[in-house]
Amino acid sequence: MAEYTQMETLGGLAPHSAPATPPATPSLRSASPNPPAKVRVEQSSPLPTRVREYFGNITDVVKTFWEGLSVTLSYMIRRPITVQYPDRTEKRVADMLPSRYRGLLEVDMAVCTGCMACERACPIAVIKMATDKDPTNPKQRVITQFDIDESKCMFCGLCVEPCPTGAIQHTREFESTMKSIDSLIYRWVPDPENPVPFYRPVKGQDAPRAPVGEILKKRLAGTSWIARPNIFPGPKGKD
Repeated sequence: MAEYTQMETLGGLAPHSAPATPPATPSLRSASPNPPAKVRVEQSSPLPTRVREYFGNITDVVKTFWEGLSVTLSYMIRRPITVQYPDRTEKRVADMLPSRYRGLLEVDMAVCTGCMACERACPIAVIKMATDKDPTNPKQRVITQFDIDESKCMFCGLCVEPCPTGAIQHTREFESTMKSIDSLIYRWVPDPENPVPFYRPVKGQDAPRAPVGEILKKRLAGTSWIARPNIFPGPKGKD
């Protein structure tokens, strides 16, 4: 009995003694009068979301398509604004264009000085000029050739700027339909056998140039679109 008591004293517990238990702490959950209800979280299927996106895209397409088409359909109930050209215009379209419109080129040979500044200024060489001495008057120089290829002209206006008398100008004429493209080579010296003398400007006076467009308008009025090209005559004895 003494040995059993000594073992209890060294490290063991007496059989009659119970282990100490900590005091119970009051539970907050049990103390709450209304415990929170458990929320059940359900994972939704991705299929309904994709279906909504699919039909939403279709709705957006229909809306944007209708917005653009409504502008076009509105013209069906408006008064037409198309002008039937050229038989239903009040006056010639060329006469309604701005004065600085760059149309077909025109040359007033009566005030051409033969300086060839226009030929040198042309970047694509649509102007060809040739000068010579007058056989009857060696002191007088004449223009034997002044050709403008309107089919190649890019209407830049570089030939107009250096002209000292304004002999070459852009007109408001633009109708140049011809059956043959060679007919668009305008020869302002029709016959090299009858050259045009140089114009000598008078100091302090403007060159007496004809109104811009009048010379070309008369020329176009007397030309048919099926006219044959105006080719220079060949040497004598040949066609």
